Amino acid sequence: MALIKSISGIRGTIGGLPGQNFTPQDIVECTAAFGTWLLQKGNPAKVIIGRDARISGSMVRDLVASTLIALGIDVVDLGLSTTPTVEMAVTFAGAGAGIIITASHNPKEWNALKFLNEKGEFISAADGEAVLNLIANGGISYQPVDQLGKIEMDDDFLDKHIQAIIDMPEVEVDLVRARGFKIVLDPVNSSGALTVPQLLEYLGCEVITINGEPNGQFAHNPEPLPEHLTALSATILEHHADLGIAVDPDVDRLALVCENGAPFGEEYTLVAVADYILQHTPGNTVSNLSSSRALKDVTLKHGGQYFAAAVGEVNVVEKMKAVSAVIGGEGNGGIIVPQLHYGRDALVGIALFLSWLAKFDGSASALRATYPDYQMVKDKISLPEGLDLEGILQKLEEKYQHEEHSMIDGLKIDFADSWLHLRKSNTEPIIRIYAEAPSLTKAQELVGKIKTEVVELL
Repeated sequence: MALIKSISGIRGTIGGLPGQNFTPQDIVECTAAFGTWLLQKGNPAKVIIGRDARISGSMVRDLVASTLIALGIDVVDLGLSTTPTVEMAVTFAGAGAGIIITASHNPKEWNALKFLNEKGEFISAADGEAVLNLIANGGISYQPVDQLGKIEMDDDFLDKHIQAIIDMPEVEVDLVRARGFKIVLDPVNSSGALTVPQLLEYLGCEVITINGEPNGQFAHNPEPLPEHLTALSATILEHHADLGIAVDPDVDRLALVCENGAPFGEEYTLVAVADYILQHTPGNTVSNLSSSRALKDVTLKHGGQYFAAAVGEVNVVEKMKAVSAVIGGEGNGGIIVPQLHYGRDALVGIALFLSWLAKFDGSASALRATYPDYQMVKDKISLPEGLDLEGILQKLEEKYQHEEHSMIDGLKIDFADSWLHLRKSNTEPIIRIYAEAPSLTKAQELVGKIKTEVVELL
């Protein structure tokens, strides 16, 4: 059981003791702090909320909405929705903030509150610290009965979101329709079951959906990694489909599977979409330190510059704005297209990828073969309570001081043809370890070696 309060929100497991888990007391406390922050900022006293389909979603929604109303804040509830839809709805509705009720890729026992500012973007580190201070120190005051906020339901924003994607000049609707793609979709029994088929059908695709009941009973581990998508691969082969699409529960991560059942590679979702965008609008790109260097290769091919940011969407967005990037994101299948909005968005990723695949006029596996074939291994080590992680990273930095390295976010070590990245997770009590190399064997060797070195320092 766990409870993690960070600058981006609160995340934890349902049930158990307050202060140690994601309980009603903790939900109310954190929502009240966020609402108070909003009022202190002077932003419009209106908050957009939306949730994924996890089992605890309606309970958490009721607590969040009631707390905001008690503060005198109006609430627009999108109901079952997606993270990118809530982000866009904040600006569509002129709201002062947003709260997304989702634990993203975490299993069903988890839930979370993700906090958005008036731009529909994750709040900054400074604003996050202000919310944490309110949680810790109080200073929250509720409104008398005549000044309570009000709540309204609005489920039109999914349509507005999809229409905004369709209206993008890079989305080749006629070209995609002409290809008549047959696609297998796995929305893992969450919100993607409501949104992705609508987009695909508008684009003229034949859609075969598995795990398509938005009931929160995730049919498999909801993180869209290859080892969790075996049923998707099998269904693609069974139906001779052109492509497989998997999204996480809140539809901000996109994983693709080729027509032969092989993963396109979650790292290569961003690479392929960036390749397509850069053909239309040459410019700079950004991804986090744990993402494939293939994005850098593609960016340089189109005459742009590549920049790395610390892990976390807010950090990537901040860097994208600083370097005027035309596309960015994270190697976990998160695509950020700033002309639409500054947030990871699987729906826009789908539309742009299908446009590129239709223009490419070949199979998904053939498109994948046009990119550098790096192999990545993602591993982790459980984080013992009280561990001095910074001390361990400093010792490792001393050991690898003669290699190119960065301490922007944990420790990133760049070798001639490979790299390693160690960092503390923002969402779980673990150390994440990433390695990329020209071969899977070499990447596995790098991970094994660094894990041994870390364990020796524990």
